Amino acid sequence: MTREEDHLKAFDASILGMFATMGRKAAARPRVMRAVMRAYRHQRGAARRRRRWGRRGVHVPAFAILSVTRRCNLSCTGCYAGALHRSDEPEMSAEKLRDLLGEMHSLGVSIVLLAGGEPLARRDLLEVTEGFPRILFPLFTNGTLIDDEVVERLSRQRNIVPILSLEGDPFQTDGRRGAGVHEKVLAAMDRLAAAELLFGTSITLTRENFDTVTREEYVRGLIERMCRVFFYISYVPAHGGTEDLVLTEPQAKTVAGIVERFRERFAGWFLAFPGGEEEFGGCLAAGRGFVHINAQGQVEPCPFSPFSDASLQEMSVRAALSSPLLRVIREHGGELQETAGGCTLWENREWVAARLAETNARVE
Repeated sequence: MTREEDHLKAFDASILGMFATMGRKAAARPRVMRAVMRAYRHQRGAARRRRRWGRRGVHVPAFAILSVTRRCNLSCTGCYAGALHRSDEPEMSAEKLRDLLGEMHSLGVSIVLLAGGEPLARRDLLEVTEGFPRILFPLFTNGTLIDDEVVERLSRQRNIVPILSLEGDPFQTDGRRGAGVHEKVLAAMDRLAAAELLFGTSITLTRENFDTVTREEYVRGLIERMCRVFFYISYVPAHGGTEDLVLTEPQAKTVAGIVERFRERFAGWFLAFPGGEEEFGGCLAAGRGFVHINAQGQVEPCPFSPFSDASLQEMSVRAALSSPLLRVIREHGGELQETAGGCTLWENREWVAARLAETNARVE
């Protein structure tokens, strides 16, 4: 087994380990525990499918980030999606989404993170996902569109895990997302908790909110609301003039330790991005661990690296995973190390753009 295969095997094992841990922590909530353990079994089956494709020379990542729409009902300060993913091309249709999810499932992609824009702005989204009960769908949402009807539909699709965005306290959240958003998010969490649904939160770490959102009292308050999944995402300055929001180097260096401490102290599932890629041999983007598909169907290395030489409007998922751009980034994965906690593809975006130009030139 090669060193790269060792790293990817460790990545698969880490995913299974997180599900097993989550199942144990959910023991007091039978409905949640059953949903987590079903997902755990599906992950094991998907890992076997990925290994079979791997023996045929097809590299299949464990999960994909699927941005289903550019539309959003909010206008958040510094939103990377609004800054990086602009296009006049039409979004993929519901039929196209079903086709690509079906192919991803057959390949062994077992976790599809739904993003946007605001995913729930697509009224047909939950109709599409209901056909894929074996795929785990973390649904990254601003939370303001989660009403009783949405909760009722989510109750029938427990493989969907809503991840609601917060920026800290009411002042911090409303300051970035708009007046009254913090209150709406907490109300949505209460609806989800009453329905005994597994849900979580996505917190963008900035220099301004770092001290608030990394306090144990803050996390404890969300745990008491039955929030069980925590994504800490370091801010990437996609908008010019927002560089002062980026974590300081001392802050960035403490994120991994904070997340590990929270894992030990709380009945929750804590993840940080970027972070931890070094133990898997470098950057996990470009299909080593995950890949991004934008709303138009273009396959990109990462949401923060909007470069593509493969469109699912023109080719299969299997073919797109072997695109020249993704392949060259994977080959340099060990060199693309995280720097001071930041996103390596964002910090090396000129290098990625140059690789794309080279692959396009070879095609021409």
